[in-house]
Amino acid sequence: MRFLLCALAATLLVLTAMNLSADPVASLYDLKVNSLDGKPADLAQYKGHVTLVVNVASHCGFTKQYTGLEQLYNDYKDKGFFILAFPSNDFGGQEPGTPQEIITFCSTKYNVTFPMFEKVATKKGESQSPVYQFLTTGFPQPSWNFCKYLVDANGKVIKFFPSKVTPEDKELRDAIDAAIKG
Repeated sequence: MRFLLCALAATLLVLTAMNLSADPVASLYDLKVNSLDGKPADLAQYKGHVTLVVNVASHCGFTKQYTGLEQLYNDYKDKGFFILAFPSNDFGGQEPGTPQEIITFCSTKYNVTFPMFEKVATKKGESQSPVYQFLTTGFPQPSWNFCKYLVDANGKVIKFFPSKVTPEDKELRDAIDAAIKG
């Protein structure tokens, strides 16, 4: 018995040292992040809503998807739908900007009104954001900018869409409609 207690204590120390929890994250909405302007943001505020999480970049061939994402957000926000955008510089160095530069670019060029959060690492590794650690458990890693993860009202990922799937795509919109209907 003493051996088991020591082993358990050692395991907890290792998990703590690795900045991991003994309890896995059960929902996207269990996570806390920072907004793009640096303020703490609790993703629990989206619990009960369907969300689309997108890794975005300002200097990418897919950047024009901001227009479609804003339209998608406007089409569905009254139904309890949110787009959660996470800038990332992981692919081709296509998001080198500061938070203020990203905010200015998105608001002036694309009139973005959906929530945007701090720049994150999406690729697997030590610096990968907890958001992307969660999203990619059982789903593909982002292969480029503007990959999309559809998350249900309970915070579970239900579908992955690669960059080439645009916000106007019927498959994406049908999946959002089905998720909203529950």
